[in-house]
Amino acid sequence: MTIRDRSVLVTGGAGFIGSHLVDRLVREGARRIVVVDNFFLGNEHNLDDAKRTGADLEVVRLDASNLSAMQDVVEQNQVETVFDLATIPLPTSLSYPHFTMQTNIGITSAFCEIARRGSIERLVHMSSSEAYGSGRYVPMDEDHPHDALTPYAAAKSAEDHILRSFVSTFGIDATIVRPFNNYGPRQNPGSYAGIIPIIVQKVRAGEPILVHGDGEQSRDFTFVRDTVDFAVTIHNTPECRGEEINVATGVGTSINTLIARMLEIMGKPDHPVEHIAERPGDVRRHMADVSKLQQLVGRQPEVLNSDALAETIEFYDRVLAR
Repeated sequence: MTIRDRSVLVTGGAGFIGSHLVDRLVREGARRIVVVDNFFLGNEHNLDDAKRTGADLEVVRLDASNLSAMQDVVEQNQVETVFDLATIPLPTSLSYPHFTMQTNIGITSAFCEIARRGSIERLVHMSSSEAYGSGRYVPMDEDHPHDALTPYAAAKSAEDHILRSFVSTFGIDATIVRPFNNYGPRQNPGSYAGIIPIIVQKVRAGEPILVHGDGEQSRDFTFVRDTVDFAVTIHNTPECRGEEINVATGVGTSINTLIARMLEIMGKPDHPVEHIAERPGDVRRHMADVSKLQQLVGRQPEVLNSDALAETIEFYDRVLAR
């Protein structure tokens, strides 16, 4: 079951990871690509590269948690595969927990129901390593307990349980892809920005970089194009059906180390860094066990490298200079 010549729907396809996935689907030769995005975080300019290819691409502004609307989109476009990436992000859940949980759980349950009805053939759901919480042990394998520390994480964990229940009860063809911390071009630089665009913003503004806690909390940083490469590979691999799979490098990097590497690339090694209070619900240790990924597809993403980090920094330099 390859992507070529298939009609594919991507929820959250105008977002950070979603837009890179759309680019990859174009290269894979998808017959038709439908993006559903409510543009809470998504940006239509993220799809400019895909549009320039002349691919059969439609962008629909809808709430992906609306079951009847999604059923209509699937039927009208004869969708065969759904990549479910739409999500309300973690920081939003700290201010609007009910909205975050209701929306995120609603999106996944809607597409599980559409798959149960037989309206689609394959569902690839993008989960989050946040569902694990802080590592009881590292590396964290797919059997690690779900110790959700935020409403966002609790919702992502609930989504995974819902999808597993539909696989076991109704036999839907679905896979949970659980990425760790993605970085790369197009990550939102605004109100809900990730750490890398925030660092670039602070350096450009000549302001201190603010680090929650001591900065020794670790993350498994994975380049976004690697993540979408593995999402497509997992879709195409029969052995991955019904599985949940970590997608990460298997190497943890502390926030302090990340900042030092970025400042070196930016030529600002002495830029001031200040430590402030810990963020509520912040996990301490995040590093994936990727042995299952290796077993199923025979490889894993590259460890955080300077070339990918430099490309990411250059992208935000351009964005922030506008």
